[in-house]
Amino acid sequence: MGTILVAVLFMPKAGSGEGGAAGVRERKGAVGMQTSTPDGGAGGRSGDQGERKQQPQTTEPADLAEGFAVRKDPEGFQVAVHQGWQRRGENERGQVRYLGNDFELLIVPGRDTTSRYGTDPMAYQQDKEAELAPYRESSWSGSSGLRRIDVGQAAMAEGTFTWQDSSGRQVYVRNLAMIHNGRYHVVQVIGPDNERREVDRLYDQATGSYRPN
Repeated sequence: MGTILVAVLFMPKAGSGEGGAAGVRERKGAVGMQTSTPDGGAGGRSGDQGERKQQPQTTEPADLAEGFAVRKDPEGFQVAVHQGWQRRGENERGQVRYLGNDFELLIVPGRDTTSRYGTDPMAYQQDKEAELAPYRESSWSGSSGLRRIDVGQAAMAEGTFTWQDSSGRQVYVRNLAMIHNGRYHVVQVIGPDNERREVDRLYDQATGSYRPN
């Protein structure tokens, strides 16, 4: 899975205590997968405006799906993006957005700190992450597949969400929130609810390649 691949990037190297496949675990309580039910709450809406910046450089590893390229973003991360998508540089909410047709890849490279938002990525994703405020506010929303994943010293949470956006469109959203060096990084893909398979594909490519520089 993409989330496991991105998690491995943050695992300690061999000899540092928890390296290798033995460091990978999904938790349910103490062991296994942790799953959660949808929760209501309040939050503010995500903005969608931002200044354009120079187009980042690209590289193309052999394991990417056809039509994707890894972009080394000037905001200090790399991620696989569908070729031809347009970048909207970091806005006032600390978001970098890549846009293509009816789809959007949204990256938040370390805006929120664990000192302020705590060290539980599940709680952050469900109750605090600004990018999921539309889900918490919408009367037509749902969630599934909520789980926490621990790999070595890295902790992250992911989930699948649906809500009705401000234009009345029903959207399907895949979301990953991970902790790296005391900050939360968010990888989110948004698309039409009737294009779930494509959203899943875009999400797998993004989470499988995301790496802070």
